[in-house]
Amino acid sequence: MDGEVVLSTQSLAKHYGRVRAVDGIDLQVRRGEVYGFLGRNGAGKTTTIRMLLGLIRPTAGAVRVFGRPIGHNQEWLRRVGFLVESATAYPNLTVRENLDLQRRLTGAPVSSVAEWIERLGLGPYADRRAGRLSLGNKQRLSLARALLHAPEVLILDEPANALDPAGIVEVRELLRGLAAGGVTVFMSSHILAEVAHLADRIGIVDAGRLVEEAPREVLAARAREYVRDTFTEAEREDALLTADLERYFLARTSAEVAR
Repeated sequence: MDGEVVLSTQSLAKHYGRVRAVDGIDLQVRRGEVYGFLGRNGAGKTTTIRMLLGLIRPTAGAVRVFGRPIGHNQEWLRRVGFLVESATAYPNLTVRENLDLQRRLTGAPVSSVAEWIERLGLGPYADRRAGRLSLGNKQRLSLARALLHAPEVLILDEPANALDPAGIVEVRELLRGLAAGGVTVFMSSHILAEVAHLADRIGIVDAGRLVEEAPREVLAARAREYVRDTFTEAEREDALLTADLERYFLARTSAEVAR
């Protein structure tokens, strides 16, 4: 894939005593790309993201954002939006107040608060304290905070956490639209379907190592071959039924919302 590399790592590692949480990861993510960082819980995804953002120091290796090492200055942070682990907000402030505070910190325009309240479906909760929101709406608020200042790069740790199926689809379409407009998205997940529907390239991490990386279509072909060779016809039909039921559920619930 051609294009400017806006996020990269070289031999990135983080050790806690004898535990190698991240063990020599090399990444290159290009402008406008959606990169899916896929792995089981505990595989090293969140630790990697924390190093990408400069929240923890690597044991070894380097991180570059927009071609520069992140340790030199913090100016690059103004061009990056992020969500790390669980949704966070000031619990005693309302949704609107949380976003207005974030707007002031990032220099985003006043109009951005109302825009993202609407785009992320937070209108009915705009004047509710964040601490009284459902987990799904807390996640929507955290996404709004990450997007408020129109970042060039989004680094998202499990962005679909706590969202219902319809919310997952909404966020998926939102991220796809942002990427089409040139925003780079680096997203981690332990849910294969979430990554498969959105990512241009997928990296699979296990025990702190990047064990496979390929365009989505290439991995999909490998997966189909593996399933064909490993599972019975009945098992394959059962998997297809589950996928069809999920599509039907989303179609019906979307229709209900439209009415």
